[in-house]
Amino acid sequence: MHDNLGFDDEQLAAMPTVYRSDLLHDQVVLVSGGGSGIGKGIAFLCARLGAKVVICGRTQERLTATCDAIEHAVGTRPLDIAMSIREPEMVDTLMDRVFEEYGRLDHLINNAGGQFPQDAIDFTRKGWKAVIDLNLNGTWWMMQAAAVRWRERSQPGDIIGIVANVERGMPQAAHTCAARAGVIYLSKTLATEWAPLNIRVNTVAGGVIESEGFRVYPPDALERFHEANPMRKRGDVWDIAEACVYLMAPSGDFITGEMLVVDGGQAQNGAVWPAGRPEYFGGKKPNGI
Repeated sequence: MHDNLGFDDEQLAAMPTVYRSDLLHDQVVLVSGGGSGIGKGIAFLCARLGAKVVICGRTQERLTATCDAIEHAVGTRPLDIAMSIREPEMVDTLMDRVFEEYGRLDHLINNAGGQFPQDAIDFTRKGWKAVIDLNLNGTWWMMQAAAVRWRERSQPGDIIGIVANVERGMPQAAHTCAARAGVIYLSKTLATEWAPLNIRVNTVAGGVIESEGFRVYPPDALERFHEANPMRKRGDVWDIAEACVYLMAPSGDFITGEMLVVDGGQAQNGAVWPAGRPEYFGGKKPNGI
């Protein structure tokens, strides 16, 4: 585990990878939420493998910093576009810019998302709508916008959604559980509908993945996150990045409609409890009693 809750730029530039350095040569990869966390790791790896990388997100400063770091490490600079995937018009503008710049898009990585830990009974309506709109609706706008342009140009496409494995549910994250389940089964459905268009659609489901996003969780929950999987450790952004490349590379050519689970066996083991395990389920009693 890493004190900074993720890899820094130097670590991302030097992380060993099983893939050859030209595996994604000249392929165009769009990573939403690419300015930080898992998305940043994916963008770094794709750039290191020779891809033309585009990153988008809501914070220009993060996007610029990530582009600076990748350019310093790899020698090529990603295209960065500040926008919100919750706004369909901004999604259309983003996609038009990508196709105008490169003439195509080979891989769409839907990584952008967000949530907060809370008991479901206490969700505000605003909070519920915000998480659903970002994680489900925003992902759909990106998928549809890419697919429409692939169809218009008779080009193949590849979509990968970064989700969580929610088959067992996700206590204290019911909003994102509902949204991620929607993305998973939306992806399975589209994999069939869009197969005639030569568009593959898959998801990568992470378990406890150590990244900057961990900062939203209380310290007592972080201390126990690793107990949710039988390997009793946290994964990292590189685990997710390399899983994505497996699906993007020729190794994934015959894979569609699938969910690649990267969770250390968590699906077989237990719940994460991102706001802290309740006493009823074996958590700490008040005042340490």
